[in-house]
Amino acid sequence: MGEMKDRAKGLANEAAGNLKQAAGKATDDASLHAEGTAQERKGEAQQLAGKVKGALGNEI
Repeated sequence: MGEMKDRAKGLANEAAGNLKQAAGKATDDASLHAEGTAQERKGEAQQLAGKVKGALGNEI
């Protein structure tokens, strides 16, 4: 994947994770909240990978 794909997927995962967290909080569902937190972290990691690829080139 290229830099922009990683960043886009990261943003999508962060947004979905935030929605799951909010839904879990609203419905008092700890499992859904935890799933949202994990998905948000995954998105943050994907964005970081995109930034690294941008800094080093798409060769990694």
